[in-house]
This record gives sequence, C-alpha cells and structure tokens, in this order.
Amino acid sequence: MINEEIIIAGFGGQGVLSMGKILAYSGLMQGLEVSWMPSYGPEMRGGTANVTVILSSERISSPILTSFDTAIILNQQSLDKFENMVKPGGILIYDPSGISNPPTRRDLNIYSVEATKTANEKNMAKIFNMIVLGGYLNVNPVVSLEFLEAGLKKSLPERHHKLIPANLEGIQLGGNLIKRVNLYQAAG
Repeated sequence: MINEEIIIAGFGGQGVLSMGKILAYSGLMQGLEVSWMPSYGPEMRGGTANVTVILSSERISSPILTSFDTAIILNQQSLDKFENMVKPGGILIYDPSGISNPPTRRDLNIYSVEATKTANEKNMAKIFNMIVLGGYLNVNPVVSLEFLEAGLKKSLPERHHKLIPANLEGIQLGGNLIKRVNLYQAAG
C-alpha cells in the first residue's frame, strides 16, 4: 500500500513544479491515485515556489496538507518554512548549495544531494531537478523507473522528448549522489 505526501520547495526556475508534475504523471502511469497542487509567489522565476504531490493506492480525500511524509528542499527559505511540517520519522532531502543553515531535527531521515554543484560541473543545469528527483527515488522508490520514463513522456511537450535520455541520466546520477546526513533517532 502506498500513501506518500510530498512537498517540493525552492525558488521559481529551479524546476520545482515540473519535478512534482513528472512525479505525479509517473504515479498516474503506475496506476496510483494522484494529487498535484502547485503554489508560487507572484514574482515566479526567482520567487519561492512549492508543489504538493500525493501518491496513493487509495482514494485521496483532500489535496490540502499540513504535514508531509517527505520534504524536498532547494533553498533556505523553504527549509525554514517546511522542516517542522515533516512528520516524525519522515524524509527530508536538501541540496546543500541553497542552504546556509542545515536541518536540525533528529527525528527525521535527512539526506543531502549535491545537485547544483554536480549539474554545473557536468554542464547539465537544465536537469538539476532530475538529479534531485533521482536522489529521492533512490531513498524512496515510490514510482519505478519504467513509469518515471512514461511520466516524463507525458509531462514534457513532444518537442522536448529528445531530452528524456538526459533527464534519465540525471535521475541515475542523483540516485548515486544522495547521502545520509544524520542518524535518525526515533522518539521513545
């Protein structure tokens, strides 16, 4: 049984909304119930953006969430806002390039993925978000690679389908880059 409630947050222009959209379409292709709810400031590119994605094997009662199983965080403002909204025992993934004060909670599974640095080194800035997504899917394979590829085809305009192999490469790269940051301590 799958019921995963995810927040992906960062600056507009980082691919936050498209990362959520690809994850949502991948879930649909896998036969899951899906909710995708974007939110962004009036300034769009450069302003804050986040998207809530719910993937479930059962009917979703509401797309509105006040706590999350997973938070994927790409900037300090988003970490400050969402760290305390992750359920105890949940997952928090962040790119250290956008974070000056790392997460501090001890009751979460915290991971870092050096997506910005790697994307710049490999001249793959356009697939930065796929590197992050690959890290998440390595930690929590809520959708399989087969359906992820189908989700990419469904969510990307046909003129961009030539970029799917590069996106899949970014996902693979992220899966190899993700690192555990803390020793999770269950409350007890």
